Amino acid sequence: MGNNNLMKKSLIFPFLIRGGKPMPLYTFVLAFVFCIYNGYLQSRYLSQYAVYADDWVTDPRFLVGFCLWLIGMLINIHSDHILRNLRKPGETGYKIPRGGFFEYVTAANYFGEVVEWCGYSLASWSLQGGAFALFTFCILCTRAQQHHQNQLCCPVLRLRIPEACVGITVPVLLV
Repeated sequence: MGNNNLMKKSLIFPFLIRGGKPMPLYTFVLAFVFCIYNGYLQSRYLSQYAVYADDWVTDPRFLVGFCLWLIGMLINIHSDHILRNLRKPGETGYKIPRGGFFEYVTAANYFGEVVEWCGYSLASWSLQGGAFALFTFCILCTRAQQHHQNQLCCPVLRLRIPEACVGITVPVLLV
């Protein structure tokens, strides 16, 4: 589960982005190394040290965790698709994404990522998975809050935000 997400974020998503600002090689390399290292550590724990009962895949913690992971992954993939298709070729400028979970949260891609890692944490029932889910939440919640503040500060953009979304302050949970 975790390696699937890491591979998608480090290898697949960067090649699907159209236009936008160029990413410095240094940033790409750091993100790639982090994803490889985190994937290795998560995999190493699960393959070498974790002990699960033979019927673990039928345990409610695993089943609920797997369902959360799958839902988060689908939200994340759909949100990334919306973000990649925000602008038509040649178009520039900031746009507020619409559709999917962007109707409910400021940063639906971050929300999906957090749900994915919470599901992974529950399914793996490990301290390592839980720690990574917590750190992911802390980092992405801060970034989502910055996105939300940017949208609220610009009067032109504020007109495009659904009325119910303007006063909410925890953007990763609900706009």
